[in-house]
Amino acid sequence: MASPTPLTFSACSSASSSSATLYSIPPDTDCVSDGSFSSAAAGFAPPVEDAAPTAEDPSVYHLSFNQDCGCFVAGLDNGFRIYNTDPFKALFRRDMDSSSPSSSSSRGGIGLVAMLFRCNVLCFVGGGPEPLYPANKVMIWDDHLSRCFGELSFRSEVRNVKIRRDKIIVVLAQKVFVYNFVDLRLVHQIETALNSKGLCEVSHTSSPMLLACPGLQKGQIRIENYGSKKTKFVMAHDSRLACMSMTQDGRLLATASSKGTLVRVFNALDGSLLQEVRRGADRAEIYSLAFSSDAHWLAVSSDKGTIHVFSLKVDSGSLATLSNDRSQVVSAPNPSNGLGISSLSILKGVLPKYFSSEWSVAQFRLPEGSEYLVGFGQQKNTVIIIGLNGSFYRCEFDSVKGGEMTQLEHHNYLSADNFLKPG
Repeated sequence: MASPTPLTFSACSSASSSSATLYSIPPDTDCVSDGSFSSAAAGFAPPVEDAAPTAEDPSVYHLSFNQDCGCFVAGLDNGFRIYNTDPFKALFRRDMDSSSPSSSSSRGGIGLVAMLFRCNVLCFVGGGPEPLYPANKVMIWDDHLSRCFGELSFRSEVRNVKIRRDKIIVVLAQKVFVYNFVDLRLVHQIETALNSKGLCEVSHTSSPMLLACPGLQKGQIRIENYGSKKTKFVMAHDSRLACMSMTQDGRLLATASSKGTLVRVFNALDGSLLQEVRRGADRAEIYSLAFSSDAHWLAVSSDKGTIHVFSLKVDSGSLATLSNDRSQVVSAPNPSNGLGISSLSILKGVLPKYFSSEWSVAQFRLPEGSEYLVGFGQQKNTVIIIGLNGSFYRCEFDSVKGGEMTQLEHHNYLSADNFLKPG
């Protein structure tokens, strides 16, 4: 059967730096509770305890959680793999090579991959020495059809991709593009400061969307409220932005700078600073920030090898809705006992700021030398940690006593023992 004739949409003006091509409307993009990726159908074995990665394991180019941290996906030098997080379970594997449509390589490296909850649609960008697709293209993949049904092309390298049920957001080094999902029509284009990390966050459970990205100045955040159609600029840090995270409802935004010592939590609706917590005194590269689903906790990972969990004093539920721009800023304590606040905080303004800082409630120490991402598990007070070295950890923290977390699971997610055969 002949391939459908591509429908091409103009993404910008004649001076456009991007274009969109839709091959066909995907027949089924509805997310389901148990996921469209069936481990039984793909012939996967149950996961087992694993040793360290071996020379036979594929290289990992990219890791990302889905929107609720119930799954994570790994972009590899030969395709991608999807895993359940709580408990750990290998869900799906697809090896991709030159037999894949539009491939430009015999290997199939994927440098960026984004999931849409647990449905069959993913977005890819090629990566590594033998990329499956060019680094300036976002390929929209339907795994039910085992092919791409659309692509977004740009004049420069794609730094990040975010997916909502109604939007696809593509981040370049100094631009952010927002497209309608259904027809790939460009609806917004944003200029940013140099953004080599592709920093961008969007709300997922709220409609209309709220988007946060770097502004035009160092340390500045730009917040787009697509409900009120207003733009806010917030000077979050003196140094350049290094990491950010947003709650699923878009009400809270956490940011860290290149110094990596402080993390600040903002009301994303009006840009006000709600809380500031301290990771440490020395500089660090922050790899990831993550809110718990109830916004009572914030987790941080960095190149220092320690995962920190902070108690938040913000009641996200009492903040105004996205459609109401007159936000209410609150500082009501959460059900925790306030662990992590220095006993010297009563002397704030007298002693140096370091001594009155809010410190983490719980910690988990990892080997240094690899990049780790952190998220929260489906069970209460559990944290999920995934590393580019193939490590998977699920830990539990004591919300009352704090201290060192308890390790519940540890796996090498790259181990061949987790998979019987490729998809």
